[in-house]
Amino acid sequence: MLSIRLARNGAKKRPFYHIVVSENDRIPTGQALEVLGFVNPIAGAGEAVRIDVEKAKSWLQKGAQPSKTVLDLFKKNQVL
Repeated sequence: MLSIRLARNGAKKRPFYHIVVSENDRIPTGQALEVLGFVNPIAGAGEAVRIDVEKAKSWLQKGAQPSKTVLDLFKKNQVL
């Protein structure tokens, strides 16, 4: 089963997350099938969230299940 979830990157105390599509049995920091965007929670006036809407909708139609956090991000950014 495929899931859309956040994969943490960045340094200690400076988180940066990629929105990735991966299989459920893989670890979140492992190899992803595709990267859909990113979330930078500490971005000031800059860009904090970027999502490729077309890719996200395509994966949702294929049956990928978003995590709760990603579902909230999709709703805020009009992906759903």
